Amino acid sequence: MYFGNCEAFVFTPVLLFLLLLKALSTGHPHMEGADIGVSSYLALENLVSDGKATATGPSAPHSGHPALLDVQEVHYKNRYWHDTCFRCAKCLHPLASETFVSKDGKILCNKCATREDSPRCKGCFKAIVAGDQNVEYKGTVWHKDCFTCSNCKQVIGTGSFFPKGEDFYCVTCHETKFAKHCVKCNKAITSGGITYQDQPWHAECFVCVTCSKKLAGQRFTAVEDQYYCVDCYKNFVAKKCAGCKNPITGFGKGSSVVAYEGQSWHDYCFHCKKCSVNLANKRFVFHNEQVYCPDCAKKL
Repeated sequence: MYFGNCEAFVFTPVLLFLLLLKALSTGHPHMEGADIGVSSYLALENLVSDGKATATGPSAPHSGHPALLDVQEVHYKNRYWHDTCFRCAKCLHPLASETFVSKDGKILCNKCATREDSPRCKGCFKAIVAGDQNVEYKGTVWHKDCFTCSNCKQVIGTGSFFPKGEDFYCVTCHETKFAKHCVKCNKAITSGGITYQDQPWHAECFVCVTCSKKLAGQRFTAVEDQYYCVDCYKNFVAKKCAGCKNPITGFGKGSSVVAYEGQSWHDYCFHCKKCSVNLANKRFVFHNEQVYCPDCAKKL
């Protein structure tokens, strides 16, 4: 007769006779070491309080289970095992004399039970247990060595990375595949970049061509693909007003410019030499490098 994976129980004629005799006197089979004159039968009862099987001394087989002489029994929640058959369902480690965990009907050693309850690595799908170095990002966890670049497959570990959909890239691969490149130095822009006329720049590369002052967030002027801060533009580039002799910058008051015969004026400086009437967007007479209104020009 077989029970699970346990070995067959063997009954000798003498043992059968003794069992029958005992049954007639008590109404059920019962074994006592003193009655049969052989080694005592020991039952190991699992204590629910600490999850450890412990010896309870000589005992009869529970629920009429036949047993080998000199074999220990483990029972837990009305289930029975030979002590040699009471093993972890995962690693098959013997548990008759050790603490264990019952989970979903399975008997597990403490180590395997811990792995059952541990989070799973997104990379290798194995358990992450206490002591394992790991990386966590938005509720997902990896072993440190399983967190790798989606492109070059090198370990990112706890280093810097860039998420892209479901993929993760190391700094080098992200720069190569996705980053914009500065129009001045042609290097990847990883942070702090600016855009001017649809062209990307490092903030530290977008500077005044004359004094190298950073222009990001500042007023500046572009002249023939060269960029100038306000001061350098005034001093070195801007034309001088033929009226007031000050630079015409296009900033602030008088942003409009009047140009005629190679000369330029602020719009508020373009007025009649004699009567001072403003002639911007009006008819005028240019005589001897001076500007006159038509009426004053008739009196010249």
